Amino acid sequence: SDTGLHGPRVYCHTKARPGKINFASPGNGSTIQLCGELFKLMTGVNMVHVPYRGNAPAVTDLIAGQVQMMFADAPSSIEHVKAGKLRALAVTSAERWEILPQLPTVSEFLPGFEASNWFGVAAPKDTPPEIIDTLNKAINVALAEPEIKARLADLGAASLAGSPADFGRFIAAEAEKWSKVIRTANIKVD
Repeated sequence: SDTGLHGPRVYCHTKARPGKINFASPGNGSTIQLCGELFKLMTGVNMVHVPYRGNAPAVTDLIAGQVQMMFADAPSSIEHVKAGKLRALAVTSAERWEILPQLPTVSEFLPGFEASNWFGVAAPKDTPPEIIDTLNKAINVALAEPEIKARLADLGAASLAGSPADFGRFIAAEAEKWSKVIRTANIKVD
């Protein structure tokens, strides 16, 4: 909601009010909850998680001021930000967004913080290597297309081309990072 806070002041505001600031998510165990829990773990801030049954009711209550903040994903929030119904405070990606370049990244005031939704392409484990290579090359070519890059940027996303080995390393690093958050925050799914 419109708190008048931006970037590092969000941290100071929440730190000064332990247990009095809440954050919405579309449900227990969601990536949005994990993002909030990572923020709590890295800052020591005590915020109360308010789980909803999906993004739409969480964003609706955020707009209405029923909850104070949300680590919202771009698809569920960007149009509300553009319409002035929500105020974006920072982005959780490693880089600033092209569509909202004035917004800082959380890592600008909390070094090491990065939480991005991502999508990848997977194939059955017994897929022949030559088919994997062909698919990988075609996907990388498509992701390099200016129209694709522009459309993804409009959605607050970036295209990350690479090899299957790069993607495997990325998945392993993400699994390690988020499993630590899940264990430390004792997150349970509904």
